[in-house]
Amino acid sequence: MSATLTPSTAKPQTPLNAACARLKAAGLRITQPRIAILSVLIRRNQPTSIEQIHEELADGACDLVTVYRCLSAFEQIGLVRRSFFHNGTSLYAITLGETNPYHVISKETNEVEEIDAESAAELRRSVQAIEEKLKARGYGQLSHVVEFFGVKAS
Repeated sequence: MSATLTPSTAKPQTPLNAACARLKAAGLRITQPRIAILSVLIRRNQPTSIEQIHEELADGACDLVTVYRCLSAFEQIGLVRRSFFHNGTSLYAITLGETNPYHVISKETNEVEEIDAESAAELRRSVQAIEEKLKARGYGQLSHVVEFFGVKAS
């Protein structure tokens, strides 16, 4: 009796490959501008404004309107999560299935810092409990935004 071994030809799933798979699964085309925008979001790995994304794109990768349109499409399929600066500016962070982190944003410098794991876990438990209560009241397709803003002591 002989066993047939099939060599593994599967490529490791990179964040960009995972993001492109999500686009394809949602019926969206994988275009060079979308790949460029996704690459910036993956590289930054924190909530980022549309203007910051556009500034980091290679010259000619796409115009600002394309960045707005792509991020809107990404948000509709759950590939990015929108949050906000204290002044209302929208920020976008890629979501590839991992637990979404929570952040605190400096009111002075707009620096984005992830909150500690213990506080994030406590917050997730609280949000989940509230979502369960809302589902019991008949709500579906729930989402939430939790942002912290502050001035860091010197």
